[in-house]
Amino acid sequence: MPTRPRRPLAKRHSKIHGTGVFATKRIRPGRTLLAYVGEILTEAEVDARYTGDAAEDPHTFLFGCGKGRYVDASVGGNDARFINHSCDPNCETELSDGVIWISAIRNIQPGAELTYDYCLEIERDASRSRRSRYACRCGAARCRGTMLAGPPRRAGRNLKARRGGGRRSW
Repeated sequence: MPTRPRRPLAKRHSKIHGTGVFATKRIRPGRTLLAYVGEILTEAEVDARYTGDAAEDPHTFLFGCGKGRYVDASVGGNDARFINHSCDPNCETELSDGVIWISAIRNIQPGAELTYDYCLEIERDASRSRRSRYACRCGAARCRGTMLAGPPRRAGRNLKARRGGGRRSW
């Protein structure tokens, strides 16, 4: 019986935050690594599921996939939900046929943590205290200090998702 090729990644403790996903083999630019999967919810279902304190938690696993639909990776999700944010990411997200794919945008050496820019969006008039909940811990030389969307710094598209009231949308 043929064996299925092993994915070149594994999850383990991250210096950035909690659990992360790391390369176990060299990954070349352009390689599609995995899909961000979970339960598909409408905006109304997200609002009903995440109320009160849960709505303010910046550590949920919601990812916008366009047209008012979200993937909730806390239900039926895979390792993609553990890919952390970085202001200098080595991966990006792309929506194709309703699926959110995560791909490498540069060479990733074994042992390196996979990251993408979350580009979170919250209400424009959010308080300083609320904004501080989205502080970045990526450690990149040009870290912008937040996981919230900022001015574009490079060509290419990243999906924006919703994490604890922070919204990423296509």
